[in-house]
Amino acid sequence: MKIAKVFALSVAILSVATVIRASVPVIVATPGRMRADMKLVTDAQDQLKNGDVIGAKRNVDAVLQRDPAFWPALYVRAQIYSHEGKYDLALKDCNEALRHDRSVVEAALLRATINARLGKYAEALREFDYLVSLHPRNVTLARVLSDHVWFRATCPNASFRNGQQAVKDAKAACSIMIWKDEEMIDTLAVAYAETGDFNSAV
Repeated sequence: MKIAKVFALSVAILSVATVIRASVPVIVATPGRMRADMKLVTDAQDQLKNGDVIGAKRNVDAVLQRDPAFWPALYVRAQIYSHEGKYDLALKDCNEALRHDRSVVEAALLRATINARLGKYAEALREFDYLVSLHPRNVTLARVLSDHVWFRATCPNASFRNGQQAVKDAKAACSIMIWKDEEMIDTLAVAYAETGDFNSAV
């Protein structure tokens, strides 16, 4: 999901001013400044998607140099670190983004996915279940359900797999996306395969 969509409301209503006394300059983060930073973050997401990891990192680093607490940049940098296999650094940025805004579902979802990759299955499942319980807006909920399905259908530890629940959640995700998201449809096929229903999986 484009991080700009998640951040749009904040940009529209937020104006922050931090004043430091004596001879230190006043630092003011205006909505205009935020829009400029948000453009860099959005560009970084596009660059990462297109394989330009260096360019993406350069853009988010520029934003975080000005504002180390700017959570959209922290989240995208976490994506970059995850792409590079630097999972500890990715988790650190996810945690920091969520510290600044607990409602950032995408950062929590990335954290759950990384924990699953690291073999922290109980921790990952707990976060997946929590995110589903939040009932975020439809497109985000579809993402959460789909990632949850993948975990339930493919976890290397069989005790965490649940094919029937995976099929149910995958159907819900596909329904939210009006059966137009090919990746989610593929995930449904994986869930069917986990239940042994290979005819439906094809």
